[in-house]
Amino acid sequence: MNSPLNKIKNALPPPLRDFARHTWYELHRASQWPAATFHPWRRASIKRLSELKDSHLGERCFIIGNGPSLKKTDLSRLRNEYTFGMNRIYLLFNELGFTTSFYVSVNSLVIEQCLADILCLPIPCFLSWRSRYAFHENEAGMALHPNDQTIFLHTTYSGPKFAADVRGRLWEGATVTYIALQLAYFMGFQQAILIGVDHNFSTQGKPNTTVVSQGDDPDHFDKRYFGKGFRWQLPDLETSERGYRMAHEAYTQAGRQVLDATIGGKLDVFPKVDYGELFK
Repeated sequence: MNSPLNKIKNALPPPLRDFARHTWYELHRASQWPAATFHPWRRASIKRLSELKDSHLGERCFIIGNGPSLKKTDLSRLRNEYTFGMNRIYLLFNELGFTTSFYVSVNSLVIEQCLADILCLPIPCFLSWRSRYAFHENEAGMALHPNDQTIFLHTTYSGPKFAADVRGRLWEGATVTYIALQLAYFMGFQQAILIGVDHNFSTQGKPNTTVVSQGDDPDHFDKRYFGKGFRWQLPDLETSERGYRMAHEAYTQAGRQVLDATIGGKLDVFPKVDYGELFK
């Protein structure tokens, strides 16, 4: 049964309903701005980000998705490359024998459940400002605090945009990969190469719905990734593609490139390249 609020919403003409929704999101983002700008943790993060601006002009980087195709990808070739790893990519680090150059996670459920692991990473870790609420005493009685590697990003679900300057607000575009693309642009990378971005999930359902995994994870490189009992959100591939198109346009207009070297990936926004050819 519809709630009274939903009945009111449904009774409004579509243009008025869209205006009300847009206005609510604008007000919500405005309410987030003071803390995301003046809180000491964010001030320290903005300073760190300023130091990274254009720090890799003209260079290339690899943005590593977490799809099953990573198992078919020779990741040893990335040892001396600049790399962005995301979410639970650290499950690979022992096997690889090296870490990625940077780590990114903006999903609240991932950060909440994996924060202790994230804080052990010896690399810059970009986390959503929203995740500050996860920094508290956990069930084991261990206090979790931001460390020298923690950099908070002011990311939002609404307000689609491509942020050339990540010291302000970034739109998440329903995928952490979109955040990594904005970070790479800000750092000055001339070429950002995607791998492991399969853009294909066997688990189906309404996008953004929170579910609890009932067994091994078939949609990522490791069955433990979102293993049994892990809470996660179903993918929103349509919104992700909208973000990817915005990234493609921003990079192209700046004379830069995003290339897709994912083996067997379903994403068709960026030019495809053969992974092996990149190292010849």
